[in-house]
Amino acid sequence: MVSSDQQALVKSWRREERQPFIGWDFSYLEGSCRMTEEQAPWSYTTRAAELLQRSAAVLDMGTGGGERLLKLRGHWPRKVVATEDYPPNFALATERLVPLGVTVVRVELLSDHGPMPFADGEFDLVLNRHSGFNCHEVARVLAPGGTFFTQQVDGLWANDLQAVFGARPQWAEATLTHNGSKLRAAGLTLARTEEWAGKLAFTDVGAIVYYLRAVPWLVPGFSVDTHLEGLLRLQDRLESGDGLVFAARKYLIEARKT
Repeated sequence: MVSSDQQALVKSWRREERQPFIGWDFSYLEGSCRMTEEQAPWSYTTRAAELLQRSAAVLDMGTGGGERLLKLRGHWPRKVVATEDYPPNFALATERLVPLGVTVVRVELLSDHGPMPFADGEFDLVLNRHSGFNCHEVARVLAPGGTFFTQQVDGLWANDLQAVFGARPQWAEATLTHNGSKLRAAGLTLARTEEWAGKLAFTDVGAIVYYLRAVPWLVPGFSVDTHLEGLLRLQDRLESGDGLVFAARKYLIEARKT
């Protein structure tokens, strides 16, 4: 039962869940510092730029709305191809990237999905930031001597936030150990691996509402009305001074095809 004091709060949460989310852009929260994430000790963008400078053909898997690829534009090789599955992001990436000479292809990138529509050895660099991948397909489309560079969100990312709503990680096996072994089995050599654990923090419960709507796989079916009890528990936690801080985990893999 929601008290009269909580009604205005719940109304504000409902406004948050109606806010638009386009591409892979959290500036709505990050710009106002309502969500902060501790940074991993590496820079994906810096290393990706270094690898791009020595490549002739690159594939950017799961490009979202092309946000990260656009930041690397000054380092693009002659051939740039990007994939995306989610229809709104595919439309946005097409609008942004195609006029710049990038080929954008709609491809589902779940780890158990079938072949990608690319030739054997077509790319000397495959980039992947926070998207699924089929290890054998990555190895197939890489040219000999080519590099696969990926930053991944660990399968236990924010599992303590999920637990508030009775949800469990859907891909708990998505770890450095698991995917590193699969890449080796696909014939790639792991040249660099790193893991990191840090904190994901929110200033208010409304920011969590927006985040969970933007990342729907964390708490499937999430809405203010269906998960109100958990939201109220988080509000109590905030008001008690405990803070809204949760587990953040990522890992990095740089693998090569000999």
